[in-house]
Amino acid sequence: MDEPDQPDGPGRPEEPVRYEPQGPVAVITMNRPEYRNAQNSAMTYALDRAFYRAAEDNDIKVIVLAGAGPHFSAGHDIGTPERDAHLPFERRAGLWWDHSDRSGAESRFARESEVYLGMCRRWRELPKPVIASVQGACVAGGLMLAWVCDLIVASDDAFFADPVVRMGIPGVEYFAHPWVMPPRVAKEFLYTGDRMTAQRAYEIGMANRIVPRATLAQETMALALRIAEMPRMGLALTKRAVNQAEDLMGLHAGLDSVFGLHHLAHAHNAETTADSLGGMDIAAMREAGR
Repeated sequence: MDEPDQPDGPGRPEEPVRYEPQGPVAVITMNRPEYRNAQNSAMTYALDRAFYRAAEDNDIKVIVLAGAGPHFSAGHDIGTPERDAHLPFERRAGLWWDHSDRSGAESRFARESEVYLGMCRRWRELPKPVIASVQGACVAGGLMLAWVCDLIVASDDAFFADPVVRMGIPGVEYFAHPWVMPPRVAKEFLYTGDRMTAQRAYEIGMANRIVPRATLAQETMALALRIAEMPRMGLALTKRAVNQAEDLMGLHAGLDSVFGLHHLAHAHNAETTADSLGGMDIAAMREAGR
């Protein structure tokens, strides 16, 4: 296994993202299993470094994005001990200023333009095929990570959900819902906040394959190796062609417009409820989801 950029050592916490080249495939693994791979900023920027590393490596043809432990990702970090939304990070995905010394809507908009919408857009444009290998929970911010990938291989125990309407917010920041599923399915998905099974995700075309949980990694790798047999330039241009077609169907402009609505909801919550999340925390979201 390839060494992380900053190796673990005595007293040093494990890296939030693992990077492992396997022949022509780079496996990038979110590595906060104790928190169901909730995405704090440290993980997001580590993912960004890993994607850059795979993009620059001439030996890598295909990328697999995975999650350590029982779940792919439970979404954005809204309450773990390592939540770091208030901290500054070197900005990589846009030209918005640092959010950490600002307040209110200015802080939220600057941060989420960078770590959510900006990062996801850039990862979607990575000129190598990316496969999401999804098991267990793929919720809210976890959807964004799966949706920027070109293919989704789901285990039979995987489920998908975007329950943030319970916060009064119209879906996650990378609002690809009406492009990855039919609009009426997207409305039901959002209106109810209910879980979508892997089987249903496959039926509507959001997931490419369903495989047994025990063989998820092997079957995802087999697909990645098969794709890696294609010429690199052909893969890059084909990915670009399909992405451009999606953008002509309104994806790029749609993301911008709904991002504004997303932040209107945050600002409304901040004025009328306990906080910008409508007073909802991890426990409240879990209880409402039952």
